Amino acid sequence: MTWLGKYEAILFDLDGVLVDSLGVIERILRGWAGEHGLDGDQAVELSHGRRDIDLIRLLAPHLDAEAETARIVAREERDTAGVRALPGAAALLTALPPKAWAVVTSGTRAVAHARLSAAGLPMPALLLGAEDVPAGKPDPIGYLWAAQLLGSVAPHCLVVEDAEAGARAARAAGMDCLGVGSALEDRPDLVVAHVPELSHVRASVEGGSLAIGTR
Repeated sequence: MTWLGKYEAILFDLDGVLVDSLGVIERILRGWAGEHGLDGDQAVELSHGRRDIDLIRLLAPHLDAEAETARIVAREERDTAGVRALPGAAALLTALPPKAWAVVTSGTRAVAHARLSAAGLPMPALLLGAEDVPAGKPDPIGYLWAAQLLGSVAPHCLVVEDAEAGARAARAAGMDCLGVGSALEDRPDLVVAHVPELSHVRASVEGGSLAIGTR
């Protein structure tokens, strides 16, 4: 076991960290891209860690970003086929005090609730979605606000991310970042540690703090 340190709170990204939603994300984005004659592969690639509205502005600036976002989100809220909890997510969340963790996602709150419910995971006391922040990741505002709302400060929070945009947001916020999955492997410039999945993470409450380790 390698101990990362003690923290006041853990801030989780959702997709690719707590839930496996890649199938539904690809299905919806490829369908949407095809309707507009856009490259589906590029849409999926650019979507990682980004809000839908930021993706559209980047990929198709000629479209009405707000209208297209509403179309995509409506599909995301309804379609949860294949969504499942990633290994270790349920055990880790249940080991944490409810007020010591939050979800900060590039998706909307409604989509996040739908995916957490489909995956059978607990709902966080605090969830910040795309509609809650003026700028998406890699802007740090979501993580900074989450820390503040939990009554913590940035250096005492650990972010758990699977995408470069999210890891950059954590770094800009002055927070340690634990990388999950392949995209952040071998990225010591962005993460303090890396695990293939959350089953490799251990948390315990010690004197009011969260002691976090990896194996």
